[in-house]
Amino acid sequence: MADRKILIIYYSCSGQTRKLVTAFAAGLEAGGVQVSWQPLRPISKIPFPAGSMGAALSMMVRTFFRRRDAIAELDHKAPGQWHVIVLAGPTWSYNPSGPVLALLDDHGTIFLDRPVLPLISCRGYWRLHYWQLQALLRSRGACVLSPLIFKHPGKEPWRSIGLFLKMAGRNPETAGSWIGRYYKGFGHSSEQVECARKRGRRFAAELAEDFWGRGKNGEGR
Repeated sequence: MADRKILIIYYSCSGQTRKLVTAFAAGLEAGGVQVSWQPLRPISKIPFPAGSMGAALSMMVRTFFRRRDAIAELDHKAPGQWHVIVLAGPTWSYNPSGPVLALLDDHGTIFLDRPVLPLISCRGYWRLHYWQLQALLRSRGACVLSPLIFKHPGKEPWRSIGLFLKMAGRNPETAGSWIGRYYKGFGHSSEQVECARKRGRRFAAELAEDFWGRGKNGEGR
């Protein structure tokens, strides 16, 4: 019986991606998968909230132009020892986050010949993020799997307005605020976190059928 090993590489600025990958990993482990963690640690701290309207706008502009945020040395760098790598992070102004882009620039060899499962936390605009991520991963020799997408609950334009105000250090969901009637809260719901856990368990079952099933048939890996 082959041991199944997954490395979860993630960046989470506000904690929302971390909630999702923690639940996803719990589902994987419940299904018998060995999980290792690699958080991305920016060398210069990226604050959340940014603290002011101007700082929030500046952050949106720099991320729109895909500015990289240098990261500290990785704990796990050896390619080839993982059956699958999960690469998780938020969408920033339609793009992968700065730390994820820096990872792909500086440590792309970790993805060589590995299946990579993107997990994306976003308001709603994830496609450009995924297309860019897919192209970058493929250029580094990865096999990119269908992504797991988790969109913040709520409707536009309130979802985007609320997020911007949250980045600026405001509390748009406060009862009595003008936007509070439409914007009910920042981040992913408990239902979405539970969905991430179930998706982890399902993915573990798919891995079991793949790696163990072929082993039972004598084909190995």
